[in-house]
Amino acid sequence: MIYDEPRILPAGDCHLLMEFGNEMNLELNFRAQGLATALETSGTKGVVETAPCFASLLVHYDPDAISYTDLGRELRAIGESLGPPEELELDSRLFVLPTCYLDPWTREAIEDYGRKIAPKEWDPAFVARINGLDSAEQLVRVHAGTEYWVAALGFWPGLPFMMALDPRCLLTAPKYDPPRLWTPQGTVGMGGSSTAIYPVATPGGYQIFARTPVPIWDTEKRFDVFGDDICLFRAGDRVRFVPVGADEFTEIEARVAERRYVFNVVDYQRFSVRNYKRWLATLDRAARF
Repeated sequence: MIYDEPRILPAGDCHLLMEFGNEMNLELNFRAQGLATALETSGTKGVVETAPCFASLLVHYDPDAISYTDLGRELRAIGESLGPPEELELDSRLFVLPTCYLDPWTREAIEDYGRKIAPKEWDPAFVARINGLDSAEQLVRVHAGTEYWVAALGFWPGLPFMMALDPRCLLTAPKYDPPRLWTPQGTVGMGGSSTAIYPVATPGGYQIFARTPVPIWDTEKRFDVFGDDICLFRAGDRVRFVPVGADEFTEIEARVAERRYVFNVVDYQRFSVRNYKRWLATLDRAARF
């Protein structure tokens, strides 16, 4: 559901939440990201940081510099000045990530879960089956057949929640219940219709089926592409997963460890919502790769 008017809610003493709807929807995320960009460039006093999510925008503000009520009024005014989402153009970097699908490392995590917690179908086969695909191999073709829009960052620092830009590649999957005790660093998985990459080895609940050797956070500041941040991505980036074999994965992993890896990133592009919607209108959404 998309709300007729955005809802403004308090989120603690120094945070405000603006909700645009209650569903995972690219259009709602475009609104959230467009408003975040406009707010950051508006010069509104007291704004510390913005955090777009799937259908909302969280604003961290200094209550000594601006009140909750005044900030809400500013947000509504800026939002109205943006016009419809079709008018939005957003800075958007494209990251190309080598990715080993149907890999041995996530298989080990799945099998360990089956031994210690509960029997479970192999995640790639499960995701393929519930999405009407012929096999795990078709899952690879479909998942790797699109760019992914970074809608938000969380629940671990730097973890991207991403949505498929090509609706022909849209997949959904339930999360584990209960979750896994461990997940390899760099694992690619799905929960709901969101794809994510695990920045470090952690417990997790997404269905997992691939792994990338490319680091997506860097606390040691080893790679210039991170700039002044420890997180590789920011909201509005795009990611393309390129399938590689286990041998190439190991080779890239070694280059990363030796600080010789060169990130494949295009950083001068802008994403036009109007052009994207024009492209969507040409597709047969029932088709699969």
